[in-house]
Amino acid sequence: MTDKAQKISRREQILQALAQMLESNPGQRITTAALAREVGVSEAALYRHFPSKARMFEGLIGFIEETLFSRIKLIIGSEISATRQCEQMLTLLLAFVEKNPGMARILTGDALAGETERLRVRVNQLFERLETQLKQVMREAELREGLRTAIPAGSAANLMLASTEGRIRQFVRSEFKRRPTENWLEQWNCLAAGLFRPLPA
Repeated sequence: MTDKAQKISRREQILQALAQMLESNPGQRITTAALAREVGVSEAALYRHFPSKARMFEGLIGFIEETLFSRIKLIIGSEISATRQCEQMLTLLLAFVEKNPGMARILTGDALAGETERLRVRVNQLFERLETQLKQVMREAELREGLRTAIPAGSAANLMLASTEGRIRQFVRSEFKRRPTENWLEQWNCLAAGLFRPLPA
């Protein structure tokens, strides 16, 4: 194995350990000393791969962004209806955090208490980007499908995302016992029925 490959794999090992600790220690702040013990290296070795703990969190946020938005791009590029696109985007987010509970703590800001402000700003930007994508889908629905939202597209996108974020917060608050996808489909159907309506003939 080359030095570069070893370095990459060690970086990934550190990020995986951090994500696992966020999941197995709900509500607790992760220290670099505890993380170093989990990985089996010294704190100095951690800092050879990441200059700060903030950079480690940024690595996880980058993973979340790449995972979500690479799939959202495929959803938006598909031929399915706008209602279905919105459903798939939000279900993707819920299924992702259910599979990766440690990431749920990052998205709610729970794991970022006491950390640098730029991490919270980046998470906010992630949600703003997602809301923009939802809004764009709904605006195009009027042109493509003759479908309009009962309230302005921006308000509708915000309501959908707020419902989804609320489920993620419940997941974190329940210490990962209350699954975010549980009963989601029937709730989504209720939301969609109230939000989407065909344009008058």
